[in-house]
Amino acid sequence: MAPSSHKNKNESAAAEIVLKLKQAGFEAYFVGGCVRDMLLNKQPSDFDVATSALPDQVEALFSKTIPVGKAFGVIIVQIKGAAIEVATFREDLGYTDGRRPKDIRFSSAKEDALRRDFTINGLYYDVERKKVVDWVGGQKDLELKIIRTIGDPFKRFEEDKLRMLRAVRFSANLDFPIEAETLKAIQAMKDQIVCVSMERVRDELVKMFCGNNPDKGLMLLHESGLFEALYPEAVFMNRCSAVLPEGTTATGVQLLTNI
Repeated sequence: MAPSSHKNKNESAAAEIVLKLKQAGFEAYFVGGCVRDMLLNKQPSDFDVATSALPDQVEALFSKTIPVGKAFGVIIVQIKGAAIEVATFREDLGYTDGRRPKDIRFSSAKEDALRRDFTINGLYYDVERKKVVDWVGGQKDLELKIIRTIGDPFKRFEEDKLRMLRAVRFSANLDFPIEAETLKAIQAMKDQIVCVSMERVRDELVKMFCGNNPDKGLMLLHESGLFEALYPEAVFMNRCSAVLPEGTTATGVQLLTNI
């Protein structure tokens, strides 16, 4: 797989960052959603870079940087009119708030891949060699068109509860089913979604309902149990649907009110 022949600004900037990091003796790859989208023959809007370079080394190599998440190894590099997130390979060491790691350890590219959410998001792309690097089976799951967590789904969702909602969004937007064990874990852990801030929930719902398959998203919210966990009052409202205007559902009212 090679990047598109019609590079956008972000792709050109990210490629320049990767090559400069490699010329300085570091490992560096495109990572995550941009690799997934290129393999699906879609033009990514955002490009992220993962590298063996430590945050201080990234800052020393590029003239314009923003230390947005330096404690977690994340630096924004501004280049060619673009702002590209550059993250040091890391391993997350425990979670305390269902969102952020309690501590991290800078590590290898493979360990960096293993901490990510879904196999299709755990792919790396070597710009120089024009080769996909896959430690998690993401290419196979793209071929199978399936959403599957990397490793134990219970562990992945315990680390960040929002990943349950992200699974639903990716399933709806890509029209990929959720793998059986991954879906079972969501159904078992659905009540923990209330630990996530409504701002983060809202952002995921907006991305899902602005996608190309919102009806499937709504169906999956119900199938997974996440809708009832997020909006328990809507269950009662549906039982009282006779009081709503004709053609209006409590589900629609509730979602539109809360997004």
